[in-house]
Amino acid sequence: MPDRPRSRRRTPRLITAFVSGLIGATAVAAPARAGTGDVTEYPITTTADSFPAAITAGADGALWFTESGASRIGRITTGGTVTDYAVPTPDSFPFDITRGRDGALWFTEIFGNKIGRITTKGQVTEFPLPTANSAPTGITSAPDGAVWFTESGTNRIGRRAPDGTVTEYPIPTPDSDPYRIAAGPDGTVWFTETISGRIGRVDRAGRVTEFPLGDYDFPFDITAGPGAMWFTAPGADAVGRIDHAGHITKFPLPSADAGPDGITQGPDGNLWFAEQSSGVGRVTPDGRITEFPVPDAVDKVPFQIAAGPDRHLWFTELLGNAVGRVQALPGRATKPAPGHTAPGHTAPGTATGRDGRTGALPLCTPRAHGPELPDRLRTLLCRGRAAARTS
Repeated sequence: MPDRPRSRRRTPRLITAFVSGLIGATAVAAPARAGTGDVTEYPITTTADSFPAAITAGADGALWFTESGASRIGRITTGGTVTDYAVPTPDSFPFDITRGRDGALWFTEIFGNKIGRITTKGQVTEFPLPTANSAPTGITSAPDGAVWFTESGTNRIGRRAPDGTVTEYPIPTPDSDPYRIAAGPDGTVWFTETISGRIGRVDRAGRVTEFPLGDYDFPFDITAGPGAMWFTAPGADAVGRIDHAGHITKFPLPSADAGPDGITQGPDGNLWFAEQSSGVGRVTPDGRITEFPVPDAVDKVPFQIAAGPDRHLWFTELLGNAVGRVQALPGRATKPAPGHTAPGHTAPGTATGRDGRTGALPLCTPRAHGPELPDRLRTLLCRGRAAARTS
């Protein structure tokens, strides 16, 4: 892929104000057909170098996302209008976000050591965690109204009850690097252990069970899907599924070094996932994979993904400073896509993973041009991951 000259943008300044004014921006897109896999990208013009990370659907019919580099929470309508809100704690690095049972959005503040809550009106409240330097990273909501989160700094899983009580559960494997987390259909909560290469599960009583993957799989995201929990494993260039009994199946991706990251269930009953160096992928419950390219994906780094209220998939571009939408179902799009996206490549599923120790994740490698993650953020997101893949 040829390089495009891009000016290096400065690191975002600290945000110190409380939530106040709103700034709107609407994307401009050129016409294209509305077929499955077509992509529309909406620049975040409200904030430069915002590093949009996680994204989720809100109760208000919009998508909400974290702006990790700007300490802001963003909101984008299905028509592409972007608004964002400052988080009170500066340089807190809001990372993951989930819709709570109370209708608000809950998010983690890795450097702020807090859990945050934002209403659909933009009112932000922060809740400090009891253990210092816990580095809350992933977050999910449970049917009982609690929110569960990973503590990558202290190797624990945390639970915040509706009354504000926080309980922390240690993970048996030391230095496992708990990363993303999701509620399962059986009332348990599942999470990934990136460094230890395991999938973990914690039940209502706080008992933790771990299921090992390959040594270099580096599981990233996890979500509930048809008949199992589904996860991404960028170290193996695969997506996988694990059932309640712990049986694991992995499906290698057609593209080498795709860097699968966020994953979610789509409106079509399939699982959709972001690929850091390629675009967006789709896997059927029986393991058939289709990939849909995003233009210049290696420069933009598609990161996390969520199903939208418009029955399409929305994803963040961590270094592209944009939010994208991929058409999940054929038909008329709510907004025309900027140019034609080539049809995806399909491959049959298999239970055998690949070694995957070639290349490195685009997010974790030096860049010849375009924005760089600040060193502090690169250390957080890439520790052990790129180096181990090339060892």
